[in-house]
Amino acid sequence: WPYCRKRCSYCSFNTYVVPTVDEAAVRACLVREARTLLRLSQVHSITSVFFGGGTPSLASPGTVAAVLEAVAGAAHLPAGAEVTLEANPSSTSTSLLAGFRAAGVNRLSIGVQSLDDAELRMLGREHTAAEARKAVEAARGLFLGRTSIDLLFGLPGQSRDAWAQRLEAALGLCDDHISLYQLTLERGTALAAQVRRGALPAPPQDLLADMYQTARTVLVAAGFRHYEVSNFARKGALSTHNLSYWRAEQYIGVGPGAHGRFVLRGEGGCRREARVQSLEPVAWMREVQSRGHGTRSRVVLSPLEQLEELLTLGLRTDEGITHQRWGHFSPLLSLQAVFGAPGEARTLQQQGWLVLDSGGLRCTWAGLAVLDSLLPDLLWQLQRA
Repeated sequence: WPYCRKRCSYCSFNTYVVPTVDEAAVRACLVREARTLLRLSQVHSITSVFFGGGTPSLASPGTVAAVLEAVAGAAHLPAGAEVTLEANPSSTSTSLLAGFRAAGVNRLSIGVQSLDDAELRMLGREHTAAEARKAVEAARGLFLGRTSIDLLFGLPGQSRDAWAQRLEAALGLCDDHISLYQLTLERGTALAAQVRRGALPAPPQDLLADMYQTARTVLVAAGFRHYEVSNFARKGALSTHNLSYWRAEQYIGVGPGAHGRFVLRGEGGCRREARVQSLEPVAWMREVQSRGHGTRSRVVLSPLEQLEELLTLGLRTDEGITHQRWGHFSPLLSLQAVFGAPGEARTLQQQGWLVLDSGGLRCTWAGLAVLDSLLPDLLWQLQRA
């Protein structure tokens, strides 16, 4: 769902602020594209559905229900499948959330971002801290144990003490899943322009590292498992859907700018494709209406490209890459053969960043914190192998 009521100062996503949305037309196109891509994939069973955006909570529960009905009509959607909706605190009244639950949503991801009004204003968010608290409380009343909140850290001018206070406030409010994202100053965003011209200070790298370490320490002490670089869960409330990305499973992307990775068995394909749907909503709808889907680009992924994706995504998790999962993509060349040989990976293991054992290949906590700096060496060793 690509539409928002306003663009946040840090946002570089494929989002659109328009005076009015023809929801019936968008709904019809989402339904048609979902059916088309499911038919092309010949997928038999769906493990999860995620409504992302944009601001999907601006759509009506009827649109969510229609998409889920289309999915269930084209493939098996088990009764317990995880169905997540991203929501903004400013568009989450209790009655609306109840409507989404009735439509089939059973997990909510709320973009809180901060529990400080000054920070929220800097980020260009629509809601206040009080509204965020109210939204999370309403969500937990309907989706207890299945409500996630997003928080940003590393904001311009944010101190380590201020971040620690935000974390404590979040712990008093949250359910069993928290996503923490270090703010990225993306080119072309209003916030990046303010920092570039000196109106706001850029946070130092050492401070960002301290904030991340602080968050991990606080959340682990509160019973959360740090199961992915940016994600923490307790009581087993891991996101099934996001795990499927990190485990390099197949997924189908529906809607403007959506990405997918799946095999087109309906066209006799046997190799995974990377697909991207047309970005602009009006162009996307026109294409869906004329040919059933709005795919803008299709690239068949080579075996090496698939292993590169598995490596870069899988190492983001605490479980890492199991031998079994690696073998699914590389039946002839084992994890041990690639990364157990003398080379960069062995050096990284000796330095305490990586572990390769009977469970597979994974980062230590120290390695997880600097994963982006480890990957070039690992990818180079993979390419040579």
